[in-house]
Amino acid sequence: MFTRVYRCFFLTLFLLASPLSFADYSIEQIKGDLYRFIDDRHRSVFLVKEEGILLVDTLNRPAAEWLKAELKARFDKPVKYVVFSHNHSDHIYGAEVFDEPGTTFVAHRLARQDIRMTRAKTVVPDLVFDDQLNLTLGDSEVQLRYHGPNDGRGSISVLFPREQTLFVVDWILVGRMPWRKLWSYDIRGMINSTRDVLQLEFDTFVGGHADVGSKADVERYLAYLEALHGAVVEAIHDGKSLTEMKETIRLDKFSDFRNYEAWLPLNIEGVYERLIEESGMGWRSDL
Repeated sequence: MFTRVYRCFFLTLFLLASPLSFADYSIEQIKGDLYRFIDDRHRSVFLVKEEGILLVDTLNRPAAEWLKAELKARFDKPVKYVVFSHNHSDHIYGAEVFDEPGTTFVAHRLARQDIRMTRAKTVVPDLVFDDQLNLTLGDSEVQLRYHGPNDGRGSISVLFPREQTLFVVDWILVGRMPWRKLWSYDIRGMINSTRDVLQLEFDTFVGGHADVGSKADVERYLAYLEALHGAVVEAIHDGKSLTEMKETIRLDKFSDFRNYEAWLPLNIEGVYERLIEESGMGWRSDL
């Protein structure tokens, strides 16, 4: 009996630790025909209509294989569109799982260019656009928009007007700090793009990471980005070193964001590096 108990215990530990475990995969309904797929820290969304399914981001091969099987079992409808939110591999790998006749792959032109030039191991999109593309699936319209540089190449917003839901990957988060040193982020572009999407009609926000939230949550995230950027600009003008900035800049009204204490110094460093290099504040004669 004890041997059986130990075997069950260690099997459970193995499954929880295994990268192939399905414990971290789940699907939840957002509104109506719109759903969110969760793979540990990553999220994608899909719309189910009588005519088929529109999926935004495939994440990675194991996740895509699990999702494809679940879509078949739950809905038994063809995947008509696979949309790439941008060019980063942690969101668009595994797309080959859905590469079948009748499935159209969609991305911004810059995302497709980067996929080709870097020989990314994913499907090269069939359909590309520059500013905006509206896709129709059954009685629903899905609006894809490019808002300029923000994160990676060709990163877009995806609006589901019927569900009043906006999906954005990486450059807007709800309930969590931006990723560490803002690797691959264009901080100024993030601010511009977030201001832009706030002009759209939506009441629910879904991100490629972190939580589901509201339009007010997006406004608050924008306020954090603006406060962070402004504080670092001011510190540079005051002649402070990066070390002094990390020690003195506090944005405690946002301290409820996850990873606030650990990542605020890294966020400061990321903004500082971009201001010094991209904005040229490191060689300005007036500083």
